[in-house]
Amino acid sequence: MRTDTGQIVNLADYRPTDFVLERVDLTFELDPTNTKVDARLIFHRREGVDLKAPLVLDGDELKLSGLLFDQREVPASQYDATPELLTIRDLPAEAPFEITVTTFINPEANTQLMGLYRTNGIYCTQCEAEGFRRITYFPDRPDVLAPYTITIIGDKAANPVMLSNGNFLGGAGYDEGRAFAAWFDPHPKPSYLFALVAGDLGLIEDTFETMSGREVALKIYVEHGKEARAAYAMDALKRSMKWDEERFGREYDLNIFQIVAVSDFNMGAMENKGLNVFNDKYVLADPETATDQDYANIEAIIAHEYFHNWTGNRITCRDWFQLCLKEGLTVYRDHEFSADERSRPVKRIAEVRHLKSEQFPEDAGPLAHPVRPTIYREINNFYTTTVYEKGSEVTRMIATLLGQDGFKKGMDLYFERHDGDAATVEDFVKCFEDSSGRDLSQFSRWYHQAGTPLVTVSTAYDAAAATFTLTLEQTIPATPGQATKEPMHIPLSFALILDNGSIAEPASVSGGEVTGDVLHLTERSQTFVFSGISSRPVLSLNRSFSAPINLSFDQATEDLVHIARHDTDLFSRWQALTDLAVPNLIQAARDAREGKPVTADKAFVAALLEAAADTKLEPAFRAQALALPSEADIARELGGNNDPDAIHAGRQAVLALIAEAGRDTFLSLAEEMRVEGTFTPDAASAGKRSLRNAALGYLAIVENAPARGAEAFAKADNMTDLSQALTLLAHRFPASAEAKDALETFAKRFADNPLVIDKWFLIQATIPGEDALARVKALMEDEKFNASNPNRVRSLVGAFAFANATGFNRADGEGYRFLAAQILAIDPKNPQLAARILTSMRSWRSLESVRADHARAALMEIERAPQLSTDVRDIVERMLKA
Repeated sequence: MRTDTGQIVNLADYRPTDFVLERVDLTFELDPTNTKVDARLIFHRREGVDLKAPLVLDGDELKLSGLLFDQREVPASQYDATPELLTIRDLPAEAPFEITVTTFINPEANTQLMGLYRTNGIYCTQCEAEGFRRITYFPDRPDVLAPYTITIIGDKAANPVMLSNGNFLGGAGYDEGRAFAAWFDPHPKPSYLFALVAGDLGLIEDTFETMSGREVALKIYVEHGKEARAAYAMDALKRSMKWDEERFGREYDLNIFQIVAVSDFNMGAMENKGLNVFNDKYVLADPETATDQDYANIEAIIAHEYFHNWTGNRITCRDWFQLCLKEGLTVYRDHEFSADERSRPVKRIAEVRHLKSEQFPEDAGPLAHPVRPTIYREINNFYTTTVYEKGSEVTRMIATLLGQDGFKKGMDLYFERHDGDAATVEDFVKCFEDSSGRDLSQFSRWYHQAGTPLVTVSTAYDAAAATFTLTLEQTIPATPGQATKEPMHIPLSFALILDNGSIAEPASVSGGEVTGDVLHLTERSQTFVFSGISSRPVLSLNRSFSAPINLSFDQATEDLVHIARHDTDLFSRWQALTDLAVPNLIQAARDAREGKPVTADKAFVAALLEAAADTKLEPAFRAQALALPSEADIARELGGNNDPDAIHAGRQAVLALIAEAGRDTFLSLAEEMRVEGTFTPDAASAGKRSLRNAALGYLAIVENAPARGAEAFAKADNMTDLSQALTLLAHRFPASAEAKDALETFAKRFADNPLVIDKWFLIQATIPGEDALARVKALMEDEKFNASNPNRVRSLVGAFAFANATGFNRADGEGYRFLAAQILAIDPKNPQLAARILTSMRSWRSLESVRADHARAALMEIERAPQLSTDVRDIVERMLKA
């Protein structure tokens, strides 16, 4: 584990490598504790580079075993080797030369799960961002691209499957008890896309015919006995390949595409060229063990990693500052795929919920950074919702500005111009400028300025003049390292809704650019005047969340109700219901804190129940409407001095008022939304289950008894309904016999299924209240808890810290002290996991003073630890500094 303070890396310091890598030949002789790696690398000196410049290769905890120059041993006087660097001097001025580096590594002892590691008998790699340097000394950066030939030698009984990137060249017996397999990837790639998997695995196979008529072999490898649970992943892969051809014209380019699912993995998945490695929770599914959300996640993540073949692999990043260029763009592509496969408005609501709950707090806290940062100390800490989700929103805004046809032209030019390149954000934006003729220099501030813009809205209607006046003012808050901000180009989709629900068509608009239904806010303050408006309209603004901003708009309750009833944009109807809910929930939190009775506005409750009962709306949308803003959402809206107990109590009181008022509606929905017959994970069926479970939740509140939840648990024939019933019992009636029996039954039934047991841990970790910490500590002693498995740690410790506001944010600070101890225990083994769980405290400054002081003390305890990884030190120091 690296325990240095970390080298500061600045975007402004970028320069190409002194030497060009022409090709890579790797040979692995696998051994659980002593794997031999021979790396044969062919370089030439870049034109214009100083002839005295040495070749510098990166390492991480490596020990050099052998070094050859053109197959001759290099004298010790010609090189310096440390665990972190190999420096070779006196190299040729122009001619290509060959360096062969030999290292020995211990996959079994690699608990960081970066580089080559071995878990459950399977060899596996994870090389993004800087894991390859844990395998061999190498110019480990994304702008070093080369074709790779891989030879894997291993025990043929233990490793009947030996995989790597590219196309399979062949394999056979090697010597007594061993075999070899050879792979060649003709497409130049950076080292972070290298992959190797070896072991004894089950397999499902299929084929896909590309749009040019080529047949591609598709293979998904899983643990033996789990093959049937990979069928949905295979189906999602084939649909993804077809969609990318139809939507973006992108055809797959190798003869084979492979996915391997492993249980010990730090990330969700990795897009290694031709050999994707997945956390098995995003591959394995069947009705008995996977929820509707699991199926949706598998579909989206399979698509995301496949789409990287072009946006990330064929065109990669020049440096890690450009990470959004592959991740934000590919998130946008997978969002569009899911929207086409499922319900576009419901998908958009889910995207925005996630963005607001995860990225908005990041943008408002000490870990805020631009979509394209300019400085980092530990790149692993920049795989953030800002890079991924806000990066996706920036791509979406380009599509909004240019229209779908204009966006497609820009993407076509990007693929044509930069195929095989390591590109930059500037390269990407230039393609859209050149294809559209539009200047995007101001828009590009979205890449460079951190913080969520606040747009303040005021309106006026002049009946005599038949004009509607809209004034918009934008401000961008100060963020770490960026005290002042320049105005953004903010595209705001809008509609003027008349009394009869129709959309007004203005005769003219003055005050700024308007294209179709999009206003372009480019100044700090702009006033738009719409003429020819025959009656006072209701303004619907930022429809479909056309820009990732906060709106300050004191809109009348009756106007919000009007939008919720009539807007043709379903996202905006949902947003109007949310805007009705938020002030009620904020006031409820304040009233609960002061010991006052909690009330709810009748117009809000009526509008919510009207939407819930509206059969013209799809069930999934109605379920989203009934899912009130979360406790984290309320805390964000309150802004500071937050008391999580009061927020929880106030929200529960509002839920009870809705449940009482809507009892008849919820009884009807509980019956009407039953899904009969064989389980299918399609969007329509999933929507019905979601709405029915929402109704059951409200009924449990109004009935204040566990009987309905216990009945739902007993009758559930799929994991969606079963886990929802268990959550209802455990969260609302944790001390009841029904809850205890259900938890015990669930654990026994799925004892041999780790992914389902993760759900069992998560459900209990998120039970609210003062008993939560004791419960989590007891669960850590359960024989089913495995501290070395990232999924299991995230399901218990991570879920408690991120998703149990009352249990974690105890007024006595014990939750923070517990987390500090866990971070210090996890960090030496798996720094990435520790650092990501630690970000659960990113909003500690928004707490009321007593809790904030406890949180600061816990962070300082972590900071004082003498042997912190660079990952954790970077996070804790940034959280304390800002």
